Order: sequence, then C-alpha cells, then structure tokens
Amino acid sequence: MTSTRQAPGSTTGAETNNYTTDSGTSGWTGWIVFAGVMMLMMGAFHVIQGLVALFQDTYYLVGQEELVVQVDYTTWGWVHTILGAVVILAGVALLAGQMWARVVAVILAFGSALVNIAFLGAYPLWSLTMIAIDVLVIYAVTMHGKEMKPISS
Repeated sequence: MTSTRQAPGSTTGAETNNYTTDSGTSGWTGWIVFAGVMMLMMGAFHVIQGLVALFQDTYYLVGQEELVVQVDYTTWGWVHTILGAVVILAGVALLAGQMWARVVAVILAFGSALVNIAFLGAYPLWSLTMIAIDVLVIYAVTMHGKEMKPISS
C-alpha cells in the first residue's frame, strides 16, 4: 500500500469546490456583477420614472396631494432623474470593482427604496418592483461584495 503526502498549502480535488478560481476571485463575484447590472437597470428605471413625472404628470394614479410626501410631480421627477443618474454611475463603478461603490450602492439602494415607498400611492406596481430590486442589490453587495477585485490598470 502506497501513501501520498500533500504539500502544505495545496489542495486536493475534493477540496477545490469552494468557489474560488486560480486568480483568487470567488465564484460569488457573479452576485456583484448582478448587483451592478441591477443598479444600471434601477438607475434607468428611475430616469424613466422621473422623465414621465416631469413631462406627463397626469400619468400617475393619484394626485400629488394623495402622495405620502406631498410635493408636486415636477419635484418627484427631478428627484427620480437625479437619483437615477447617480445610481447608474455607481453601478458602473461597482462593475469596475471599486470598494467605495459597494458602500455607495447600499446607500443608494436604501434611498431608492425610501423614495419608492413615498411614491407607492402614485404607481404601486412600479414602486414595489423597484423596492424588490433595491433589496436584491443590498443583499448582493453586503453578502458577497468582498469577493470583487478592482480592475487593474
């Protein structure tokens, strides 16, 4: 009977199923890519929602006096448009692996959820969809953000 010794620090085939690759990145980085793409979508959705509020404020289900925060739709339009642009920029930075983008992503997703809760009366299905995307982004970034490595230049 022959026995083999394994060098310290090396792994056997049975031990390599820990979702890491030879480059040191984790298989969980897919969650960060998912969060980045979701942020790009979320930002685009905010911009669309903001432009609709700016140019066609009669589109929404309730008048501005029936919203949780009683401001006119022009104000809501600017809030959504600016928030959307910032979310898109943070999504691009998150896809580039920037550490600060993880922190900003969580803050922006939280802020987006709050804005959509306040906007819930105007367009409930859209707001609930946006809140669900926000929750997924927060989960992906907080649970698996450390696995993402910045792009080397």
